[in-house]
Amino acid sequence: MMKKCFLAFFLAFCCLYSHAQRTTYNFNSSWKVLVGDNADAKEAGFNDAGWKPVTLPYAWNEDDAFKKDIKDLTTGIAWYRKHFKLPATAKGQKIFLEFEGIRQAGEFYLNGKPIGLHENGVTAFGFDISDLVNTGDAENVLAVRIDNSWEYHERATNTKFQWEDKNFNANYGGINKNVYLHIAGKLYQTLPLFTTLGTTGVYVYADQYNIKGGSATIHAESQIKNETTQPQNIVYEVAVTDAKGAPVKTFSGAATTLAPGATATVNAASPVNDLHFWSWGYGYLYTVQTTLKVNGKAVDVVSTKTGFRKTEFKDGMIYLNDRVIMVHGYAQRTSNEWPAIGLSVPAWLSDYSNGLMVEGNGNLVRWMHITPWKQDIESCDRVGLMQSMQAGDAEHDITGTRWEQRKAVIRDAIIYNKNNPSIIFYESGNESISEAHMAEMKAIRDQYDPHGGRAIGSREMLDSKVAEYGGEMLYTNKSAHIPMWAMEYSRDEGSRKYWDDHTPPFHKDGDGPQYNGQNAAVYNRNMESHAVENVKRWFEFWNERPGTGRRVSAGGVNIVFSETNTHHRGAENYRCSGEVDALRIKKQNYYANQVMWNGWVNPEKNSLHIIGHWNYASGVKKDVYVVSTADKVELKVNGKSLGYGQKSDGFLFTFKNIEWQAGTISATGYDANGKQVCEGAITTKGNPVALRLTNIERPAPFIANGQDLSLVEVEVVDAKGERCPTALNTIHFSLEGPAEWRGGMAIGPDNYILAKSLPVENGVNRVLIRSTTTPGKISVKVTADGLQPASLTLISAPFIENDGLAARLPAAGLPCRLDRGPTPATPSYTITRTPIAIIKATAGAHTDSAFASYDDNELSDWVNDGKLETAWIEYELERPATVSEVTLKLNNFRSRAYPLIITVDGREVFAGSTKPTLGYYTIACKPEKGKKVRIQLAKVSKDEGGNTMVEVNGKKLDDGVARDDSKAKGTLSIIEAEIYEAAP
Repeated sequence: MMKKCFLAFFLAFCCLYSHAQRTTYNFNSSWKVLVGDNADAKEAGFNDAGWKPVTLPYAWNEDDAFKKDIKDLTTGIAWYRKHFKLPATAKGQKIFLEFEGIRQAGEFYLNGKPIGLHENGVTAFGFDISDLVNTGDAENVLAVRIDNSWEYHERATNTKFQWEDKNFNANYGGINKNVYLHIAGKLYQTLPLFTTLGTTGVYVYADQYNIKGGSATIHAESQIKNETTQPQNIVYEVAVTDAKGAPVKTFSGAATTLAPGATATVNAASPVNDLHFWSWGYGYLYTVQTTLKVNGKAVDVVSTKTGFRKTEFKDGMIYLNDRVIMVHGYAQRTSNEWPAIGLSVPAWLSDYSNGLMVEGNGNLVRWMHITPWKQDIESCDRVGLMQSMQAGDAEHDITGTRWEQRKAVIRDAIIYNKNNPSIIFYESGNESISEAHMAEMKAIRDQYDPHGGRAIGSREMLDSKVAEYGGEMLYTNKSAHIPMWAMEYSRDEGSRKYWDDHTPPFHKDGDGPQYNGQNAAVYNRNMESHAVENVKRWFEFWNERPGTGRRVSAGGVNIVFSETNTHHRGAENYRCSGEVDALRIKKQNYYANQVMWNGWVNPEKNSLHIIGHWNYASGVKKDVYVVSTADKVELKVNGKSLGYGQKSDGFLFTFKNIEWQAGTISATGYDANGKQVCEGAITTKGNPVALRLTNIERPAPFIANGQDLSLVEVEVVDAKGERCPTALNTIHFSLEGPAEWRGGMAIGPDNYILAKSLPVENGVNRVLIRSTTTPGKISVKVTADGLQPASLTLISAPFIENDGLAARLPAAGLPCRLDRGPTPATPSYTITRTPIAIIKATAGAHTDSAFASYDDNELSDWVNDGKLETAWIEYELERPATVSEVTLKLNNFRSRAYPLIITVDGREVFAGSTKPTLGYYTIACKPEKGKKVRIQLAKVSKDEGGNTMVEVNGKKLDDGVARDDSKAKGTLSIIEAEIYEAAP
């Protein structure tokens, strides 16, 4: 059987060379690694027989992932070597190497000769090895010296890269991303690898969209080179095929003559009908083949996977396929790592992780600080997850060489990823940059991706005239101009191990060490309080959603999705802010978000989730929380109604002091008319009796390539086969067959990394098992004291590789996920209130700056002179209106309360106090018609002791304009004021 497989591969291999002028090979297999430095390792004849064989992607310090704190991840020099051959038919062809990325810097040698250096540790790059490579029976040796020092400095400038940071950029060293080898003719379409090759590749985009009609004009353009000795008369042909491989349309551009040695760009365009538009949760992708033909014969063919979608960024909102979408999702560390693996996971596992965000109704992932690797970008294409693609940054703006380094990263990343439809935002830095720098970034986007429908901006940028989006890290921003969305909200931490105050091991909020003297309650939560806090935080953004006025919030993303081996404040040496843990087991806050985010703006499907479990000790009384989209929720214990919950924060229903009884706790949601719209229940589980093993479902076979992984789940179950939610049993694993144990993770010594015995947490845990290069049967067995054992058989399929080349690409066989269906044609929001424009204002002091309180600029404000008698401002409206609400953003909004009196044409409509918020506070007024609205400070404002939020470095996070009024007495400061009447 193996001989037949090899013969089939060899015939296909030869056929490709004789009939096609473009072939791309998986170049990940048959590498060897040595940790340490040896200058002779670059030589072709060096003896590497004793080196460790590996399959890429492979970080040589992967054992550290989640075992060590980020600052302690192992660094140093490692050498990678690969022996490979090319058939004689490759002689005279163009041969390129493509690296998706390394960490940090690498020196590359082919057959003992230097071929290049790459140092930024982020972007893809490549080399033209056509004149150095051997063909036929002669062997080639590629040697790479990798330095992943935290202190690595760019050689030409002696400058450290800004993103070599021990807070956020986990250091998984070596060739930690995929590698490819390309063979093309001497008349060819270039690769999108600018820094090392100076080329830009293929660009596919669409315009003239008719979303309802399902049509658009598709454009393709390719940078081409003629390295033959003759002029070439070229026809550029484009063929579009759908996700099922069916032809959609073929069209051609004008004929072009290209002189020897010349480079040019050729293009073609055509209207195309019956299109499926890429959308949230609808990762519909087309294959666009661009072909160079000479005398009617194809001499170079490039296939580009892409999708088509229409975007707009206007009126403070984001439009996808003509429908407004409020972003809700996650700010995820770009490393996106796993225990004992780091980031170098197989493509199916990237789809699994990113797909969980979509399953949880997230629609956007903001990769933090640095550009994600191509595998994650392509994964988001397939699962239908919008993404924000970073350049490279730590914090703040930068100048000189480090700014030029950042520009180079965004340029290379745009060129490399411009055909990926899931990229909606380009991010110029992790925090605000100058207007001049923003203009430079925008010019780069306009040069290399002028038609991709992507906004370019940065965090902050609240008053920018150049940026196309912005938004603070934690707080609510609104705009009537560019979209503003929160980029890292809900930074609290809480481990999956801890349910609540009443469940062993009884972790209360704040238990554990303090970080820089901060209140530990915000970073040492349990799952219950973490989920409740997620509801409170999201509601503040959603409360200012599209439909609520002229100025709106475009949403926000929660930090982070999965636990991360980056900076932390809790008792562990990794960050526990995730909605899933490091092995992607769901936590309670995952389900809370899933309920609230079930729609483009407003929830479009009613649902609920009862936070927690129902296995307590006799006598326990506790508050029960239900997250629901319903108008009211009823709770029952064993069928007996306990009434309706107290609704708060838009989606949270609280039932106070509920006494536990074995059996069933159920919740039923009703709409405003009393109609049942959703329900859910939790039952008491029995005592643990057995173990259960499950291989997490995957869409592609388990491949014996030495890098593929299976994710295996172990559960402690009762006699009915139901998971025991409070079980903490220690599980003992055994593994037999052609596989490598990578294990799992739990709270404990070294986080149990690589341990064969580790505990479940809340009745469940997972482990990773890596294939070897030998196919076959793999047996996994688990035992635990007092429980019935379990076993599982895995089968790894053969992986065909010949002389270091493989035809099967890393993402082969992974499907597009289309679960949510195409973009709905219905509106995504309704108008809830009508804004009344302010035309002018007078004030007790500083009237000349009163306009700053309604100028749609959250970096400006009106403030009086600190005297109580001058603490008033009066707004004149565009027309007489029945004022029903006043929404204010006040300085020090997070910690300060302002006692106010509001009048309409002199008649009092409100007397009371604001409360600390994440930005905006809406005051419900007694409806009164008039044209002048006066807001006055009734008495000295006070500090309410609200959470002022402190970063891990101890810095207080901004909660208003630069001036701090936290100690002020008679000061009234209004950043933005909005006046509303009820919707008709």
